[in-house]
Amino acid sequence: MQLARFRPRLIDSLRHYRRQDLTADLSAGLTVGVVALPLAMAFGIASGVKPEAGIFTAIVAGFLISALGGSRVQIGGPAGAFVALLYGIVERHGVPGLLLATMGAGALLFLMGALRLGGMIRFIPLPIIIGFTNGIAVIIALQQIKDFLGLAIPRMPSHFFGQLDAIISQIRTVNPAAVAMGLAALVLIVLWPKSYHPNAARWRRWMAAVPGTVVVLVLGTAVVAITGLPVETVGSRFGGIPRALPALALPAFEWDTVRSLAGPVMSIALLGAIESLLCARVADGMIDDRHDPNQELMAQGIANLVSPLVGGIAATGTIARTVTNVRSGARSPVAGMVHALCLLLIVLLAAPLAHHLPMAVLAAILLFVAFNMGDWQAFRQLRQFSLNYRIVLVSTFLLTVVFDLTVAIEVGLVLASLFFIYRISSLTRLEPVRLPADLGQLPDGRRVRAYRLFGSLFFGTATRIEQLADPSGPPGEIVVLDLHQLISMDTTGLEALQGLLRALRRRGGRLILAEATEQPLSLIRRAGLLDELGRENLFADLESALDAARRTPPPELA
Repeated sequence: MQLARFRPRLIDSLRHYRRQDLTADLSAGLTVGVVALPLAMAFGIASGVKPEAGIFTAIVAGFLISALGGSRVQIGGPAGAFVALLYGIVERHGVPGLLLATMGAGALLFLMGALRLGGMIRFIPLPIIIGFTNGIAVIIALQQIKDFLGLAIPRMPSHFFGQLDAIISQIRTVNPAAVAMGLAALVLIVLWPKSYHPNAARWRRWMAAVPGTVVVLVLGTAVVAITGLPVETVGSRFGGIPRALPALALPAFEWDTVRSLAGPVMSIALLGAIESLLCARVADGMIDDRHDPNQELMAQGIANLVSPLVGGIAATGTIARTVTNVRSGARSPVAGMVHALCLLLIVLLAAPLAHHLPMAVLAAILLFVAFNMGDWQAFRQLRQFSLNYRIVLVSTFLLTVVFDLTVAIEVGLVLASLFFIYRISSLTRLEPVRLPADLGQLPDGRRVRAYRLFGSLFFGTATRIEQLADPSGPPGEIVVLDLHQLISMDTTGLEALQGLLRALRRRGGRLILAEATEQPLSLIRRAGLLDELGRENLFADLESALDAARRTPPPELA
């Protein structure tokens, strides 16, 4: 198997790079860097780690994903899709376990890209993607209720019912100041202009150029710093944010922990691959381009291998920041690299200001993110789709919320596979062919039967052939199978054909195949069935096959 070539998109982008491109990338990168700051902090906290872990991830992983990736404009960093998964890993294995699982997922992602598996991610059915994305959005929103209401809950449990119980049991500890600040922040984010008409007033264009999430971040910090409102802040919970990246260090390594991380590693890798390639496809549609999925996976792998060395968490492509990057005029991966350097500059210069940042404001930002990441219209449109589609989507959604993402995807894939098998088997038909009068029964009394096989002959439909091998059938029976509408066959279908051939021969009969298509014929040849059948029993068309059946000598003369 030929490995994928390692060629970052940056190399091709710089070949004809101009000063105008650099100006556009610098502007876009600075814009995305400002947008990414509150999201990186919020996703870090929501994932069960300190806020700086989210920022370090956006800086290091974001730089590497842009520099080494297969997309011109994709922005990488911590993502909302990871929140529930990472929080559960921290609860069970601690932060060192999360860092090890992220590095393992990075190695797996790189291997997936190197083995050219990038295109296989598209085999994940749409209802599964919608189901777990909506489920993750619900989990993110539920986790933010604690900080949005200022509840006295030391740490939110990782499971759905535990979270509900904690919220209900502590609802009496609501902090009015936190609620007021959270509501004000949420209303401001929702009402803040997201875009503007070219003829809009200058003040509106200026407002739309500054993200509402950054505005509430600055205003909330200023209000707490000036008034001293009794609300929990980043400083009171985490002690603030350091003003530099930490030194490179391997996470604590224990074999007992590593052995228990196989599931989390697979989950992070699969979710990271799905999210990054979905994001890249969205970006392709916006800039009329085509990304390299294998290069993108290799870049994601390297980023997730390196990010934990500075205390970072899992990273992937992020749709909201990528869309912002494109709309800000980005032309190459340089914009994503500038976004990471912009975040680093903010950390070096403004980290002390985060001491007064209210947790209620970060919760409001994440509530807004959760609402926007979900495809809620999909629930209203369920009645327009088949029962199979509805079962897969709703099951994946509920399992994501109640259990975890790994179980949801596993069950969703099993259900989707079973429904697909049922659908294909229902489309596979074996229909009798109306024979000429002289073939209904040969002069020597033997019977001839002919059938057309439509669809796919595989393990789910092999019984269509097996039912022809009736051991109580008359001796010397001749069966003709027209295969010109059989599109595929697996080894179980091959075995069914072989069983029919042997059953007929035991009774002195004959099996004749007509007009086999490319894939079934190739399998028949490679498996040796053609030699057992005899080339004299394989014909290019049904008429020739029926003529051969007509001229079949009696068993004693054969």
